[in-house]
Amino acid sequence: MSRLDTLVANVRAALGERVRSLKVALGEATLEVHAADYLTVLRTLRDDQRLRFEQCVDLCGVDYSTYGNGPWEGPRFAVVLHLLSLTHNWRLRVRAFCPDDDLPVIASAIEIWPSVGWYEREAFDLFGIVFEGHPDLRRILTDYGFVGHPFRKDFPITGYVEMRYDPEQKRVVYQPVTIEPREVTPRVVREDGYGVERSDNGRD
Repeated sequence: MSRLDTLVANVRAALGERVRSLKVALGEATLEVHAADYLTVLRTLRDDQRLRFEQCVDLCGVDYSTYGNGPWEGPRFAVVLHLLSLTHNWRLRVRAFCPDDDLPVIASAIEIWPSVGWYEREAFDLFGIVFEGHPDLRRILTDYGFVGHPFRKDFPITGYVEMRYDPEQKRVVYQPVTIEPREVTPRVVREDGYGVERSDNGRD
């Protein structure tokens, strides 16, 4: 049995019915759980001797409102964690969807891995995901007066406001964005045959 097979078997044995799905692709295992089981699962992944995921090396938000080549069926926002076991030298990806698209909320994992504090603030700032129980959930990359969440797929590329220094008022001011819309689809997508080598007479 390979190391990856052992990991998958141990996860199933430790979590039982709390496993919503557990898939292996490209040499990595991805575990999906319900939001209601999220904290219980994370504690088990950290504390169970068969798993021992001592570190959360990354946490991010995902907006699935459009995904792949077709419409997405299911909840819109998910939280994805990347866990590392130093004891067993293996990794696991964990995903949980927020049940409410209008107000995405999920429990904070900061008491399990304190390192997720800034990651959760980033996911809140960029996706608007609220981490219940986080002691200091503030924006971390955008400024405090920023409107909206810029990594949501319905957020306009130009934003809603622009910031500039006003020499007359001698302070920074916000005003409605004045950037003209422009073509953002890459030429390789919007032009048939873009990049195809042509002969001297202009034909392929």
